[in-house]
Amino acid sequence: MKYTLIALPFIALQFGARAQEKLPFTLSGDIKGLSSRYIYLTYAESADEYRTDSVLLQNGRFTFKGNLVQPVEARLYMDKKAAMYGEGDMASFFMEAAAMKLTSATGRLKDAKLTGSKAQLDQDLLNAERAPVMKKLKPLSDAYGKMNLEYIAAMKAKKPEAELETYKTKLDKLKDQMEPYYDQMEKTDKAFITKHPNSYVSAQLLRFRVSAMPLQEGEAFYARMSPAMQQSADGLEIKKELDGLRSGSPGSPAHEFTKTDINGKTLSLADFKGKYVMLDFWASWCGPCRKGNPHLKELYSKYNAKGFEIIGISDDDSKPEAWKKAVEQDGIGIWRHVLRGLDWSKREKNLPNPEDVSDYYGIHSLPTKILIDPNGVIIGRYGGGGEDDEAMNRKLAEIFAKGV
Repeated sequence: MKYTLIALPFIALQFGARAQEKLPFTLSGDIKGLSSRYIYLTYAESADEYRTDSVLLQNGRFTFKGNLVQPVEARLYMDKKAAMYGEGDMASFFMEAAAMKLTSATGRLKDAKLTGSKAQLDQDLLNAERAPVMKKLKPLSDAYGKMNLEYIAAMKAKKPEAELETYKTKLDKLKDQMEPYYDQMEKTDKAFITKHPNSYVSAQLLRFRVSAMPLQEGEAFYARMSPAMQQSADGLEIKKELDGLRSGSPGSPAHEFTKTDINGKTLSLADFKGKYVMLDFWASWCGPCRKGNPHLKELYSKYNAKGFEIIGISDDDSKPEAWKKAVEQDGIGIWRHVLRGLDWSKREKNLPNPEDVSDYYGIHSLPTKILIDPNGVIIGRYGGGGEDDEAMNRKLAEIFAKGV
């Protein structure tokens, strides 16, 4: 299972800078059985307006009014704190500039159905296509969620390391069991995007799928979108993702960086010219990354004397001690290690973060490996948005069979 770095419970859409006309919408609701209390609606209203409205429920009924540039995914909830973490009773749906109605006969927002939105009809169709896989995935997902809460509680209680490792092992096993269903879900989503290239639902799907696709596949999906959809909020973000992925894909020059390594020494990618270099983007908390370290050690032992180097680039900027501990535990201190340079305070404010190496290589999931030739040109990408480890093995065998 890959660990996606951009996944969040709810992400506001980013709109293009081009001025667009706002049109009015009305969202009325009838949620049977709810007592009088405030209910909240959150959505992206425009390029620089992320809006949360509230109204008072009266006998389960409410009305929201506002303006939209284009269809957007919204969230309706009553518990602010739970909603912040994607928990509790809530409804997610696609709103658009129209008169819409949300109804539920059970008193639960999760059971509510929206009418009056064409974009939501597409989402309903996608949900129906996903349903068979979701039915099989849900028991595993629920078990994982429950165990993860137990693991977090154990960490807070400062339980012995052996007990924490037991939780990690069980969580990793559940992830492995879920992986085939995630693969099926990916195929379902791609089929939907292919059938509906100009749906806002497809654009949002592609926005969050494209960073894990090979560059050519993502470009092909993008090319099938209409010019208008390419200029939509998600269309612009898809292009941004593709541009980042292109910079970290074969044929592009490798971004040169200078960092302080795990031992306090200066490391510059430029100093490795003349050698084949594998950039290993990983993290101490990434189970698949750690599982892959024995194989990386084998490759390093096999090819290092022939001119092969590895540079580990960790996503542990906020927890450097965990990074150092993982390097020691896994015995991978035989090659150089640096932190990626992520500054969350800048990321949260959408400010430039020029020290973040991952951004220059289009890294959005872990593990991802970038292979660079002696001239500083990328010749392989493995993991997120690239090929698999078997392709990596073949590439290295081909290179060093030539007696380089």
